[in-house]
Amino acid sequence: MPEHRAPESPPLARAGIDRAADERSVEGLVDLLRGEAATRVVAVHGDRGLVEASGSRLHLLAPDAVGEAAEWAFLGRDAQGAVVLLAVTAADAEAPAAGEQAARWRALREVGGALDPIDAGLLVEAVSLGRWLVDAPYCSACGARTVVRAAGWARHCPACGREHFPRTDPAVIVAVQSADGERLLLGKNALWAGRNMYSTFAGFVEAGESLESTVAREVLEEAGIALTDVRYRGSQSWPYPRSLMLGFHATAVPGAEARGDGEEIVDVRWFARDELAEAFAAQAQDAAGGAGFALPGPASIAHRLILDWVERSA
Repeated sequence: MPEHRAPESPPLARAGIDRAADERSVEGLVDLLRGEAATRVVAVHGDRGLVEASGSRLHLLAPDAVGEAAEWAFLGRDAQGAVVLLAVTAADAEAPAAGEQAARWRALREVGGALDPIDAGLLVEAVSLGRWLVDAPYCSACGARTVVRAAGWARHCPACGREHFPRTDPAVIVAVQSADGERLLLGKNALWAGRNMYSTFAGFVEAGESLESTVAREVLEEAGIALTDVRYRGSQSWPYPRSLMLGFHATAVPGAEARGDGEEIVDVRWFARDELAEAFAAQAQDAAGGAGFALPGPASIAHRLILDWVERSA
């Protein structure tokens, strides 16, 4: 019998550091920790973090290496108990100095799949929280400027008294196999103009909707396919802008004819395992277009969902 191994977690579903949430209530915590010599900082500029030349580790800074223009927050403590802070600047502001020539600013979606597991989780936390700190400074109820509290994890409105917290919007993403299990249905998004890339189907959960209903609705809307045997696979934070991607596998009902909606999805195709395996091999060798089409990068849960299916025994 073939050996069965537990499926790996999607890259950005990896656990990061201990968030030490019980410490966030300490008054002035971030300012206090910025003064400690052992504290290290994850610098984020837009959605980019500082990554070492190897591409597998984050490059952490000392607090005094970061300019005062940044928004600060407490991310938690590493395995040795050392403090890790966040310093985030907006994408349209000047980026902090890298500190060392070997460090480079790299986007999360670009390097998330190659980072050390702890660092991958840490960068997801930093980008997700950082984008909220930069993008949501005003009260959504009255429009007043809010005050950061809970070491960066909450905002208080001094005008109306409301408390605001980092938003996470649930979204489903699903890989659909044919009724006989021999092909996988993927679609090309209209936003990928000029890129012959195919991926799984995804969409946000609407008000009052279950995850299973969202999966069925999105695939029917985007590809004209009804589903059966919807199975949950795993989740991954995806801060573009603030999503929690909930991954599924599903099977198309027999006889259904796939067609793109013509607006969001401009083309759909059924792929055999060998076609997708060839595309993954070309991707691993950085041979763009080597298979005639591209697949999502290894940082995404879409990549993991497709790879799950390719690696499954026929």
